[in-house]
Amino acid sequence: MGTNALSLALRTGEPSVVFSAEHLVAALHGWVCYCAPIHAPDGRRLGVLDLSTTWDRSHPLALSTVRALVSAIESRLPAAPEQATRPELRLRCLGEATLTRSGAPIRLRPRQLEILALLALEPDGYTPQRLHAAVYGDRRVAASTLKADVSHLRNATGGDITSRRYTLARPISCDAVDLLAAVTAGDVATALRLYRGPLLPGSDTPGVAQWREYLAVSLRTAVLNSRNPTHALEFGTRHPEDAQLHEHALRLLPPDDPRRALATARLHAALHA
Repeated sequence: MGTNALSLALRTGEPSVVFSAEHLVAALHGWVCYCAPIHAPDGRRLGVLDLSTTWDRSHPLALSTVRALVSAIESRLPAAPEQATRPELRLRCLGEATLTRSGAPIRLRPRQLEILALLALEPDGYTPQRLHAAVYGDRRVAASTLKADVSHLRNATGGDITSRRYTLARPISCDAVDLLAAVTAGDVATALRLYRGPLLPGSDTPGVAQWREYLAVSLRTAVLNSRNPTHALEFGTRHPEDAQLHEHALRLLPPDDPRRALATARLHAALHA
């Protein structure tokens, strides 16, 4: 539109008036525009308030009116919340189970770590009934037991678990979640680096067992689809009984690669176990 009161107010941050032929566009020469910017309490420019009319109805109090309206709007805007730096929570649940806040360990019972892992892996969360089934299966356990564990977990994480539907109010850093993201992105090397073992290997919780199998199958499939023999060799160290992995490594390794001896020995042991 070229020169006009809205663009001037946005550009300069000051109230502006553009009268008749001061507009660049000829179609606006019959107009006069009074405009003032609206600022947030922290100084950010949120937008503008404009009052426009035909030039023959211009009035010396129009700009004062716009400024007064802007002041009224700005007085009703909520103050910006302080962005306090929150300590990072890190959950490690592959091959081990630890929760840390800014590197310092947080002591939790195994059941509470299981619940936290399930919530981290399910961004949409659980209803209380579904989480109860994921944690206890068919066992007859009072609902108050789960509520008590979630309450303790809520306190340990700084209140980051919602109540009506159990979800994480903010995502936490979790190695299992990072592994899934790496597999989805096709980054097999990163997924293998993150995989230090099965998900919570000592847990017999039904929901954890399902996720454990899901993670293992996802990573194994990604390795078998990879054309890099190093991926099969690396994953094969954790799964010596998996003959298909070792066969895949042998197919990819060049005939003169010294690692063929290792893959051959692993395949022989797997076939004769």
